[in-house]
Amino acid sequence: MLGVAGLLALRSLATEGGVPLPNQLQDLLTLAFSVIVESLPFVILGILLSIVVQAWLPDDLLQRYLPRNAVLRRFCISLFGIALPVCECGNVPLARGLVMKGFTVSESMTFLLAAPIVNPVTIITTHAAFGFDDGILVARILGGLAIANIVGWLFSLHPRQDDLLTPSFAAECARGDHSEGSRPQRSLAIFVRETSVIMPALFIGALIAGAIQVAVPREVLVSLGSNPLWSVLAMMVLAFVIAVCSSVDAFFILPFASTFLPGSIVTFLVFGPIIDVKMLAIMRTTYTTRTLVQLTVVVGLLSALIGLVVNVLA
Repeated sequence: MLGVAGLLALRSLATEGGVPLPNQLQDLLTLAFSVIVESLPFVILGILLSIVVQAWLPDDLLQRYLPRNAVLRRFCISLFGIALPVCECGNVPLARGLVMKGFTVSESMTFLLAAPIVNPVTIITTHAAFGFDDGILVARILGGLAIANIVGWLFSLHPRQDDLLTPSFAAECARGDHSEGSRPQRSLAIFVRETSVIMPALFIGALIAGAIQVAVPREVLVSLGSNPLWSVLAMMVLAFVIAVCSSVDAFFILPFASTFLPGSIVTFLVFGPIIDVKMLAIMRTTYTTRTLVQLTVVVGLLSALIGLVVNVLA
């Protein structure tokens, strides 16, 4: 939180205090601050929901009604986002809470990847932006569910699930929740623990996202918009760089719809909520670097395939 306050103070000095800063640095601060402001409410909401899962729900409540079949179980978990209007940033602490509650790492990934796309806010805003034109809304929902379940299945094949986690978080999961005191006291302890882990990652990710946006000219991406293959790849790069929240990304990308092919728009809307510089920084608090590299490659290939299929069918 001190980092966010420092960034806000520096930006205020530059805009109101008359302190001269290079234009690129001012742009970086503005972009980074906008990412933080956009993401922070959802991160807090995600932490609060994680507290509910860890401290207030009975241990077996979420597990009790899930199918025993692993594939059906992961599919049901991928639908959890329907009841949770949280963007991708806030889903990380919630996914951590699921692991602490006894879900496997691959199941937490299935939730984490699907939730920002199938949540009602994202569906409503995507429909408001595109309606049912070119199948963009349907392709986004089905593509997000497909990617989440395929990735969950692939990582479920790992013989040692804990090896997918950072050593610190794996050790925390092994210890379990041995917090003493009342539920409010445990809730406060979880809030302090999660904010101390997630907030610095959000701050660093926002700065990186701002720096990349300043360095990469958008004109380069727009020039590739009419090619079926390069438009898809360009939109993946744009989604990775911009790091915009899934609840508003449909409105962000709408002006590009007249330049880029429908498949590339779908790729942006599917890839962005799962993999961007901000999300990688936040997910690094939970998953190892090797896991994130594998996750990025698989999600990137699947997102590109979905975009190419839509381009062919559109």
